[in-house]
Amino acid sequence: MENKAHALIAGLFTVVLLIAAIIGVMWFNSDRVERVPYEIATKLSVPGLNPQADVRYRGLDAGKVDSITFDPKFPGQILIKIKINPDTPVTQSTFATLGYQGVTGIAYIQLDDDGSKPVKLASSKQELARIELRPSLFDNLQSKGAVILARAEDMINKLNNLLDPENQKTMVKAFSDVSDTANAYRDIPQKLEPTLRQLPALTGELNQALTSITALSNNMSVLSKNLNSLTNSLQGPDGAVTNLTGAVQNIGAVANGVEYDTLPRFNTLTNDARGSMRALNQTLDNFNQQPQSILFGSKPLPPGPGEAGFVAPAK
Repeated sequence: MENKAHALIAGLFTVVLLIAAIIGVMWFNSDRVERVPYEIATKLSVPGLNPQADVRYRGLDAGKVDSITFDPKFPGQILIKIKINPDTPVTQSTFATLGYQGVTGIAYIQLDDDGSKPVKLASSKQELARIELRPSLFDNLQSKGAVILARAEDMINKLNNLLDPENQKTMVKAFSDVSDTANAYRDIPQKLEPTLRQLPALTGELNQALTSITALSNNMSVLSKNLNSLTNSLQGPDGAVTNLTGAVQNIGAVANGVEYDTLPRFNTLTNDARGSMRALNQTLDNFNQQPQSILFGSKPLPPGPGEAGFVAPAK
């Protein structure tokens, strides 16, 4: 009986000691920090996220995930309740995304703030404040993966159409035409070589022609000056025109003193002399105004009324 009593006491002591050890472990591992509750409502998938998962604010530990449940009011919506340290700066512009630890696939809540509304977001057990859950990089890739694959398939189809046998023949023909054109242009420098050899001689001839034109222009200038001098000398006070006019006047005076029968002859001679003087004066005026007319001729008179090319003057 004593042996059984000792065995029973030893068994009870072992059980009590085990229960005490479990309670001690739970006591030391229990979270005694008073955290602020928040709620996340989302229709996005949350693979790898479990209760007691970490909540981090810009990489720093900020709390834990309390529970993950479905929203009974909105089918398909997931409610994630989290508890965050009271010193975490949660504002109205704070948002959450899913992060993943390495290659294990274990997810955690990553909090961040864009600074658009820097007002502290108050929350309590009675009135849980909600934090927006935005798509993560993995969610964006997953949602846009179908579009990317569709575009890749479209591009592959276009490449297949481009490499169609008919298109291949067309491209080969185009390359052949380009090659023929290049060969044709290759012969052009050889054909231009004789002309290029003659360019120095042609340049020399052009220089000689320019020299001749310059000399002719100088001669025309000298000739124009000479004609101006001649005109001035003829029309001067002691010039030939003045002397000839005086001679004509003398002849007229003599003609007035002759007899009546010889007067008509002297009048005719006087009229001819005066006409010659007018023609000479007109010729000298033309030389003075247009000295180049000696070489190139005088300009034609403008057409008069009724002639071809006549333009009435504007009023």
